[in-house]
Amino acid sequence: MQPLDQQVVAHARQWLAAGRGTWLCTVLATYGSAPRGPGAMLAFSPGLPACGSLSGGCVEDDLLERLAAGQLPAVSTLRYGAGGLASGVQLPCGGSLEVLVERLDPSHLPQLEAIAEALGGGAPVLRSVLPRGSALEPCHSPGPAVARDGEQVNIRLGAVQRLLIAGLSPVALYCAEFARALAFEVVVCDPRDGAFDGFAVAGAQCVAQLPARYIAAGHCHGQTAVVALTHDPRLDDLTLMEAVRTPAFYIGAMGSARTSENRFERLRRVGGLSHAELARIQAPIGLNLGSKTPAQIALAVMADIVRVGNGIAREHV
Repeated sequence: MQPLDQQVVAHARQWLAAGRGTWLCTVLATYGSAPRGPGAMLAFSPGLPACGSLSGGCVEDDLLERLAAGQLPAVSTLRYGAGGLASGVQLPCGGSLEVLVERLDPSHLPQLEAIAEALGGGAPVLRSVLPRGSALEPCHSPGPAVARDGEQVNIRLGAVQRLLIAGLSPVALYCAEFARALAFEVVVCDPRDGAFDGFAVAGAQCVAQLPARYIAAGHCHGQTAVVALTHDPRLDDLTLMEAVRTPAFYIGAMGSARTSENRFERLRRVGGLSHAELARIQAPIGLNLGSKTPAQIALAVMADIVRVGNGIAREHV
């Protein structure tokens, strides 16, 4: 099944192509606790079920009622929650959110096609929205999903972040659970017999294949994090040798400083990796949280992946 944002864009394209009135709603900001983060989308065409979610159902009914009644201009920003538009609509978690609401027309179809390609793993794009219109351009650097520059709203759009786990281990199990909670796609590759016995992380994809072969088949895009967590050089080293040839935004391997030094030496000598390629590998993996248990190590790994994905330098953590 496609990730939710891809479904939203697919429905919007279908409705516009059929000549239906179509609205695109995007979460701009959240304050306090909120079920959905900036960048979450919802598409709506009067008379049809909406596709997507802004708040897990807290505000959608009021917003869709206003859209169906034609109460909103072509481009507007609404606030829900404390001090928001509808005093009777409150997020159960106590937070609030701002939503960008746009009426689309056929001129938006090329944008939606480019966004669909980006969400499917193509190059990320930056969509700039002003009260008088919108534009799309390539996105060359990481950053927040949504940023504002005066009246202009800049929305970064790209594939859902994917965590590719090379080989199951206790740490890998917790990484898979944490990553799913963070809305990552999770793919676990392990060719060993019985590797997935008892593995039960909802939504994770299990692939009984050598991770290096899976990566070489083109399954890593720019929003992919690759982690080698087995301590088995036969899995980890081959994974790293393939991963550095992809646009993956994060590549890491578990092990002590000494283990990592030995691994880098093997990768130089056997794998022929350059200094620049080795520099892409985070080893030892994760933030230094003093982690000891598998769950703590996994927390440090996922925290580091989130840091890199958000464009935060390690010295600023």
